Amino acid sequence: MRKPTHLIWLIGLIMISLVSLTGCPSPQAEAKRIYRPVFSLPDLQKQQRSVSEWDGKVVVINFWATWCPPCIREIPVFIELQKQYAEQGVQFIGIAIDNWEAVQTFVNEKNINYPILVGKEDAIDIAVDFGNDRAVLPFSAIIDRQGKIVLRHLGEFKRQDIENTILPLL
Repeated sequence: MRKPTHLIWLIGLIMISLVSLTGCPSPQAEAKRIYRPVFSLPDLQKQQRSVSEWDGKVVVINFWATWCPPCIREIPVFIELQKQYAEQGVQFIGIAIDNWEAVQTFVNEKNINYPILVGKEDAIDIAVDFGNDRAVLPFSAIIDRQGKIVLRHLGEFKRQDIENTILPLL
């Protein structure tokens, strides 16, 4: 009996083609992962703010919510670091995935000293664009002065880890 070698070769070529098509991102997809996405969201005064306002600064973007305990724990560190490094060109930005009223009350109670933007589904989409495929909170990204994402961090962000990343960028 003759072996179906042509069929085996054909199946093998199809498999290799499928793997090569799905397994390698395009250069455009890679570029999207390297540089921060362009977006805008409303702030607590309900004014649209664009991330490009902070171009040229070292930016720490933090996705958080008022109902998230690790998010709440890391905010005092962000407040301190914003105060300490603002004059050197560091800008923290909070993106609350929450309702506006809850965020406004929380920010007033905690005296947050950096811009807070508010969104729901659109903020989740932005977090995914930054690389948070798991939709985990808190999630932070550090962006250098050229707009390159230098670090993505899932979970609570510790002061030493933040400083270890931002200090070489100053």
